[in-house]
Amino acid sequence: MNAPRILVLAGSLRTGSYNRLLAKAAAQQLETLNAQVTRLDLADYPLPIYDGDLEQASGVPTIARELHAVIASHQGVFIASPEYNASVPPLLLNAIAWVSRVNENGGKLTAFGQPVFALGSASPGNFGGYRGLLALRQLLAWTLQSQVLPQVVAVGQAHIAFDEQGQLKDESAKNMLKELTAQLVKIASCVK
Repeated sequence: MNAPRILVLAGSLRTGSYNRLLAKAAAQQLETLNAQVTRLDLADYPLPIYDGDLEQASGVPTIARELHAVIASHQGVFIASPEYNASVPPLLLNAIAWVSRVNENGGKLTAFGQPVFALGSASPGNFGGYRGLLALRQLLAWTLQSQVLPQVVAVGQAHIAFDEQGQLKDESAKNMLKELTAQLVKIASCVK
């Protein structure tokens, strides 16, 4: 089995973000599975708020095209996304909106059509951001027609879920992450 290229990103820029910790834990777990892991920080891709008038006047920003190219160059993507009002956080939603405007290959969205996506969330609430993951799944799978793995990692009580080194403490959460990353590597290995 080839070592798949897996992109890992968090949908949060907040200092001390639980989802950044989850993304780090996912990247470490993926590396133990011999995946070629790339960590991506959305802070490195400062995009304006999506505006159709701006797009019409100036086209898709170069930075959005660069982000599209990074996503499309991987066979798998792990997104650790916080939940904002039971939905996708504005930062991640805006990045997806701009990247979805990049037309390549006769309009095929290679950033969303090629890689397989795995989703996780960490939240102080009991549901672990699960409702936000449902909204993110709907956006990726239904709207953008991406392949999204059915299982997710939802880490509740995130404020006490990680140790001082940023590792998950709860065995159930660790096992969910292990199973999801193993599935991502398995399916992503089949993507060309």
